[in-house]
Amino acid sequence: MNELDDMRLFVRAVSAGSLSAAGRELGFSPAVGSKRLARLEARLGVRLLQRSSRRLALTDEGALYHERCLVILAEIDDAEAELAQGRQYARGLLRVSATVAMGRRCIGPLAAEFMRHHPEVTVQVSLSDTMVDLIDEGFDCAVRIGGPQDSRLAARWLGPNRRVLCATPGYLRRRGRPRALEDLAGHDCILQERMATRHSDWQFIPRDASVAAAPRSVAVRGRLVTDNGEQAHDWALAGLGLVRRSVWDVLEELADGRLVEVLPEWAGESAPLQLVFPSRRLLPPRTRLFIDAVVRRFENSADQERVKPPARRPPVARAKRK
Repeated sequence: MNELDDMRLFVRAVSAGSLSAAGRELGFSPAVGSKRLARLEARLGVRLLQRSSRRLALTDEGALYHERCLVILAEIDDAEAELAQGRQYARGLLRVSATVAMGRRCIGPLAAEFMRHHPEVTVQVSLSDTMVDLIDEGFDCAVRIGGPQDSRLAARWLGPNRRVLCATPGYLRRRGRPRALEDLAGHDCILQERMATRHSDWQFIPRDASVAAAPRSVAVRGRLVTDNGEQAHDWALAGLGLVRRSVWDVLEELADGRLVEVLPEWAGESAPLQLVFPSRRLLPPRTRLFIDAVVRRFENSADQERVKPPARRPPVARAKRK
């Protein structure tokens, strides 16, 4: 910063006509000003000003340097003013990562609404069921299941993330409704796996928090396997089997009856839904405001209440055997 300060002193001395006047404006004595100007000239290896008791005169080299300094300092002042304005208003590129399902159902629509309220923000939403490295890949925030695994990241809690077992009413009419975990062995289960397989182990825990029990592991099988949550979701809606999904992924379908929760007294492994982002310090307004908008979206929604199983639910008829 000494170089920039000396540059500012030189420009002020030229405009004020003397080092003493420039010193008064910048807050230091004429002796300090003279010393700093001499340091600048020594660093550049040229004389910038011809000094006399009455006035300062630019040398040819000084005139050229003065012209360039005016441009450089103006650019710096503009940049600082722009940043100062940016600290008050949201602007720039906001990069958000989410799973495909969460992005399509929640983050995507929320990003569009956020953009309407903040017209100087450009929003890029990257949807992938693979976890990204926020810092290395330049993301501002990400919706994740579970807490941050990186000490460089902070997190805001969004809500519980219960995994529910569900199927269409049509599938349950054809195949019957499971009444116990052991019944799952006789059903078509839609598997979400990265490797090709027809078998999987599903973990369940009691929904009743007062029941102290270890997780139950149930061996299931199925002929439909995918590594994409949306594909598993679509197969379930097509009535092709039982599926385990995050409760946030199937809220609408459970509410309107397209999907029915099965074995509601049991839940899949649960981990909190969180919004993770780089350290809380010096977040740009676009990131801070978007984080607040996402948190409000989850706090203000009635989703968590809606997904509780109703006290009484009409039974699904079993298919009659001929």
